[in-house]
Amino acid sequence: MTDSTRPFLVVYVVWHPDFTDGLAVAEVLRQHFRRQLYENITGGTGLSVIYRYVAAPKSAQPIPIDLADADTAAIVVLADNNLVNDPSWADYVRELCSSTNAAGLGTRVFPVEIDNNVLPALGINEQAFLWARWEGELIERARKLTTALTYEFCRLLRHYLEHLKQPEKEEEALEAYLKKVQIFLSHSKHDQHGEEIARNIRNKLFNTQGMDSFFDVYDIPAGLNFQKVLIHKVRVSAMVAIHTDSYSSREWCRKEIIEAKRWHVPLVVANSISDIDERGFPYMGNVPMVRLEPGGADRIDFVIARLLDEVLKNFLWRCRIELEKENVNPAVFFVPRPPELISLVILPSEDDIPNPVIVYPDPPISAEEERLFAKISPHVQLRSLTEWKAGAVR
Repeated sequence: MTDSTRPFLVVYVVWHPDFTDGLAVAEVLRQHFRRQLYENITGGTGLSVIYRYVAAPKSAQPIPIDLADADTAAIVVLADNNLVNDPSWADYVRELCSSTNAAGLGTRVFPVEIDNNVLPALGINEQAFLWARWEGELIERARKLTTALTYEFCRLLRHYLEHLKQPEKEEEALEAYLKKVQIFLSHSKHDQHGEEIARNIRNKLFNTQGMDSFFDVYDIPAGLNFQKVLIHKVRVSAMVAIHTDSYSSREWCRKEIIEAKRWHVPLVVANSISDIDERGFPYMGNVPMVRLEPGGADRIDFVIARLLDEVLKNFLWRCRIELEKENVNPAVFFVPRPPELISLVILPSEDDIPNPVIVYPDPPISAEEERLFAKISPHVQLRSLTEWKAGAVR
């Protein structure tokens, strides 16, 4: 079993000391990526977020970034006039771009154009986030940057994960890196709001770089079996389940949720109940739920951001498990969220594997949940990742 303290993703934030808002922007990023959501997946204190905003002793530049300190590195450069007009700092950024390009797609510099048209002076070719053109106050822009970076980190980890599985296939790395995150919009057409909300989310995704949505009305090619297409798309996409009044009563909505749970895809429920759901579907739990008023277009960004958090969390889990898989007992099964009764469907028959172990992200589930599992499937053992690595027995 691999037991390495080397992180597989480190985030660096670089800004010039004279950029007065630099620390405020960096703190938004740090608080987001070091929160408990990621801590439970990566262990420790969440993703490492490291600052570079002061010159090193006896130097006009910050401490160099050693790309060998982590398996993947994301370097966020807050580029303003102060940085561009300081030759030492401009050289520092150019050197970072050169070294990350030489290292491959596992490390990236993400420039953020704080002031208009500053990047041409740096002479770099990396695509930038155009902060200066975004609307809103600093916190609103910083949140938009957080969402955009979350998506880019998903790309980094997808590349890293594929490299772990197939290290010899570097020639296909760029194509895999550029692949969009697919989002399945599960919705009911049998009430006032389901299709309208799905269409509004789809329109938002269409205008968001790197996003691709699946909306069955528009996206099932003529002549194909729509049931097969729907099930396939559920299995390979992240999902937003738009929970309107009639959602739980629709057969295909229920099928989509069950398939999403069986295939462990990232899933967020948008709570858009306007009156009453007579029988809430029981398998919609155990995932994040975000309130989205039927007419609340301004909340769509929150839904998308929370789904991207789940996508990134899923990639982090898969990377960590891939590193743990060496010599793992075939009776061990990994799931990316706390286990629930539907998790039992992934297990083979008791005759084939008498005592399976389900391993899930920290923290351990509650005692009452464990008792329910013990009552229904006493032969199944449940372990958080930390408990399993420590060899805990209960």
